[in-house]
Amino acid sequence: MAKDFLKGAREHYDVVVIGSGLAGLTSANVLARQGYRVLLLEHHYQLGGMATWFKRSGGHIFDISLHGFPVGMIKSCRKYWTKEIADSIVPLRGIRFENPQFSLRTTFTREDFTRIMTQHFGITEATVERFFDTARGMNFFDDQSRTTRELFEEFFPGRDDVVRMLMEPITYANGSTLEDPAITYGIVFSNFMHKGVYTFEGGTDALVGKMKDEMLRNGVDIRIRTLVEQIEVSPDRRVTGVVVNGRRIGCSAVVSNANVKSTILNLVGEQHFDPQFVEATRAVRLNNSSCQVYLALRPGQGFDENVGDLLFHSEHTGFDIASMLSRRISSRTFSFYYPRTRPGSDRWLVVSSTNANYSDWAGLGDEDYEVAKAELIESTLNCLEQYIPDIRQKLDHVEASTPRTFEHYTRHLSGASFGTKFEGLQVSRELPEQVAGLFHAGSVGIIMSGWLGAVNYGVIVSNDVDKFLTPANTAQMSSTG
Repeated sequence: MAKDFLKGAREHYDVVVIGSGLAGLTSANVLARQGYRVLLLEHHYQLGGMATWFKRSGGHIFDISLHGFPVGMIKSCRKYWTKEIADSIVPLRGIRFENPQFSLRTTFTREDFTRIMTQHFGITEATVERFFDTARGMNFFDDQSRTTRELFEEFFPGRDDVVRMLMEPITYANGSTLEDPAITYGIVFSNFMHKGVYTFEGGTDALVGKMKDEMLRNGVDIRIRTLVEQIEVSPDRRVTGVVVNGRRIGCSAVVSNANVKSTILNLVGEQHFDPQFVEATRAVRLNNSSCQVYLALRPGQGFDENVGDLLFHSEHTGFDIASMLSRRISSRTFSFYYPRTRPGSDRWLVVSSTNANYSDWAGLGDEDYEVAKAELIESTLNCLEQYIPDIRQKLDHVEASTPRTFEHYTRHLSGASFGTKFEGLQVSRELPEQVAGLFHAGSVGIIMSGWLGAVNYGVIVSNDVDKFLTPANTAQMSSTG
C-alpha cells in the first residue's frame, strides 16, 4: 500500500505554504512564530528548492548551485531563523577572475573593488565612488526605464573590461543581462559590495536541517512528497483550500513558493482573475536556466587552496550574454569546496556552473541528451585542468545537470533557475488584490533571486499574510470572547 504522506494532517490550517524554497521556508517559519497553524507542502523528498544538495555513493555530498550571498544574510538569518544558523555564515576570501582581458583576485568588497578599478583599470576614484553611491541608492520604486547597459555607459563608456568585472558575477548569480532594468543590477550589486561574499559553513544539508528543526519547534506541519494539484478559490475570489495528493485541505491563506506563472495559470486558473491581470501574467518572461557539473575527488585527495573559492573563468573577450548562455560553453563559474566547507570531512569537491538556455536542451532525444551531457563534462574537465592539472587522476565521481534536470526536480517552468524577469515582481505583489488570501513568494524580478532575496521576500510576504489574517482573528476572538 502506498504511504500516505498526509496522514494525521488537519482538515484546515490558517496558512498553507506551497513549496520549500528559502522564501517558502521563511514564510512558514515567520508565520508559525506568530502563532498561525501552518502546513508546508513540498512535492520533492527533501526541502530547500534550489537551495539543496544530493548524496552519492562513497560518501560524497554535493551542494546545488552557486553558494555566494551578501553579508545581509547574517542579519536576516539571525532575526528570522536562529543565531546558530547566522553564526555559521562565513566569508569567501579567494575570488578570482580569469579571462583574456584580465587576471584578478579580490575579496569582493567595496574597498577592494575600488582599489582594482582605480589601480588596475585606471578609473578615477571620484567616478568609482559616484558609481557605488548610485548603485547603493537604488530601490524598487526607482525609474525602471534605464537599462543596466545605460548605467554602465554613463559611468564607464567604452570600457567593456570594467563592465565585464562588474557584471559577470551578478549574471552568474541571478541571470541579469545588460538590457534588464538598472535597478535589478544596482540593488543586488550594492548588497554584495557592502562586505563581500559569504557562504554557509557545514553545507546546504546542515542549513536546511537546522531550518527544519526550527520550523518544527515553532509548530509548522511539514510534509514532503505532497504535490499540490489545485488552489481552491470561491466564486467571490477568496482562497478556501488546496487539493494535494488528491485530498482537499481547507485554509484561510495560501503562500505559493512555486513559479508565479504556474501559480496563477495552472494551480488557480485564469478564470479567477481579471483579464488584464491574466494578460500581464502571460507577458511575464522567464529567466534563463543553468547547467552544472559536479566533481568529487577520491577521499583524502585534494588540490592547492591557492586555486580559490570562486573562479569566474571565461574565454571570450568582453561581456557577452549570448556566449554565456550558449551550449558551446566559454564561461564557467567554479565553486571549490574544501574539507573546511563541511568541518570534519576529508573531501574536496568542485562544482562548475554555467548559465544556459532551456531551449538548447529541451528538444534533445534521450541518446543525444546523454551525448550532450558527456560533452559538457568533458569540456569542463578540459577547462578545469588549467587550475587543477591532475584532476582526472584524482576524480572519484562526476555527473552533470541541465535545465531539464532543474525542471524535473523543482518543477520550475522551463527549468528557470533565476525565476522571472522584473515584470514578474509586480504580478507577484498584486496577486492578493485579485484573490483574497492568495500570496506569492519566490524568485521574481531578478532582485528576489538568490538566497538573501528569497529569505527577505519570504519575510515581506509573511507580514502581508499576517495583516490579512489579523482582522479575521480579531473578529473571531470578539465573537467567542
